Amino acid sequence: MNKALRRPMIAGNWKMNKTRGEAAALIGELVPLVKDAACDVVVCVPYTDLETALTATKNTNIRVAAQNCHWAVSGAFTGEISAPMLAEMGVGHVVIGHSERRQFFGETNETVQQRVRAALDAGLGVILCVGELLEEREQGITAEICALQTKIALQGVTPEELKKIVIAYEPVWAIGTGKTATADQADEVCGLIRDVVSGLYSKAAGDALTIQYGGSMNPGNAVELLGKEHVDGGLIGGASLKAPDFAAIVGAAAQ
Repeated sequence: MNKALRRPMIAGNWKMNKTRGEAAALIGELVPLVKDAACDVVVCVPYTDLETALTATKNTNIRVAAQNCHWAVSGAFTGEISAPMLAEMGVGHVVIGHSERRQFFGETNETVQQRVRAALDAGLGVILCVGELLEEREQGITAEICALQTKIALQGVTPEELKKIVIAYEPVWAIGTGKTATADQADEVCGLIRDVVSGLYSKAAGDALTIQYGGSMNPGNAVELLGKEHVDGGLIGGASLKAPDFAAIVGAAAQ
């Protein structure tokens, strides 16, 4: 990462894990471990844990993110949560376009773009996920897929609004599988994404964009991954559910 140009972010995506009591306990364990972090620290928790997380992180350096939001402000969308609802709670960020949302819940490039727009309109920061399937990597079209997802998601986003967006590169084949892209592979694709953003906006905008790696980063590989030029942090899955492991990754961002 290049700390002179951009601030790293380590975000823990809890996915569908932790009751409110478990969430409070985990955050309580995490707070003293990351209080001196040299990066932004975010916990992305289930909707039912948001209030608990906001209370537990008050007056700390940990920020709270939701894992999704709907594109509409309100309406007949049973089971959905709007961006203004999240903003009214005090949530600061929202994850949009995670591969599991694309894979299991019919998320498309177009609905990702609509959700990004809604989040920005509500004043939320966005952690935008892009990444290729295993067959797409094997077909040699990783760059094309990531560029397409990035370009569509950023349609209508102004240069000023871009400052509220972090992109997480998530090779789908490395999420929850134990497989990890090599540090060079992660750096290459994060660099390609940066080039896409530079082409859409400016080199300065691309250089200032924080790009995370989100494919099975853990305490064992974090230092190598975060040592790469274009990897500015991580969107952490399984390792975020154990405070010592997550704290170790946060610590790696300081190196």
